[in-house]
Amino acid sequence: MALLFGIYPGGLSGAADGSVTDGPAEHPQRINAALDALHGGHPFLVRGYLHYSDAAPGVVQAPQNPAQYATGSRRLDLVLCFREPGHDLSGWLEFIRAQVRRHAACLATLQITEEANHSGPGGDGGFPAARQALVEGVITAKREVIRLGLDARIGCNSTAVFDPAQEFWTDLGRRGGDEFRSALDYAGLDFFPDVFQPIPAERLTEMVEGVIELFRHQSLAAAGIERSVPIHITEHGWGTGAQRPYSRQAEVLETVVRTIAGHSEELNITTYEHFALRDANTSHDNALFQLGILDSDYQPKPAASTYRDLISELSVRM
Repeated sequence: MALLFGIYPGGLSGAADGSVTDGPAEHPQRINAALDALHGGHPFLVRGYLHYSDAAPGVVQAPQNPAQYATGSRRLDLVLCFREPGHDLSGWLEFIRAQVRRHAACLATLQITEEANHSGPGGDGGFPAARQALVEGVITAKREVIRLGLDARIGCNSTAVFDPAQEFWTDLGRRGGDEFRSALDYAGLDFFPDVFQPIPAERLTEMVEGVIELFRHQSLAAAGIERSVPIHITEHGWGTGAQRPYSRQAEVLETVVRTIAGHSEELNITTYEHFALRDANTSHDNALFQLGILDSDYQPKPAASTYRDLISELSVRM
């Protein structure tokens, strides 16, 4: 089964200590040129993140104004991150409706919360109302999309959950019930094999197969989410750096994408998005600063041509 591909077009990300990686400023013109070279005329997603919090007014964006990159054959995959420490969701739900209206012309997919199972860097799971915000947010977003007659899909995501009880997904199913399940158009998986924990190269394919099968057959099943709801790989990447060569990044990317494509029909996986387009800071040896397929000066690594070729070969057609 062909895949819809995409990428986070920025460079900044969460560091291991919870801070944001530093690095050179982003250049929209160079980003657009790099995206054009990457996917050509194939349909493509650009992934952007907006952070919501009543406690800290003002919307954090990564990259800045992500909708500016959703032009031509590119459409927007927008993630609304829930970073509110309180329990009142009225402002959050209005924020969701407002973002649907604001991005209606270019919106392809809208993800409600980011890694609500995960309380570490980049995840919303440390905020006490995150799960309720996810469930109510999915339902609210779906109603707004229907009201406006938009062709946009509503989803949520998590990291891989190895808990045998699948408490996170079981809880979502219990909280949301049939209304939540019927509003959910896709379920996303973020995973970064061999970034946070080392994996022998010869075991990478086996590990990827295990994670995507676990996600379909245990995690989503625990919430009562049927196979007809597609899986999106919403984040995957492999950072270069000290003892992490560019050549290995290209190999990992090819192995992971081909493994996903090989199981796409069996597991109903329709979308793969890479994290990220550009390094946050190539001069920093930490792999979390070097997740890009371009360096922080927009010079391509070997993985850029690998990804371009995979898109050309495996992409859905217009």
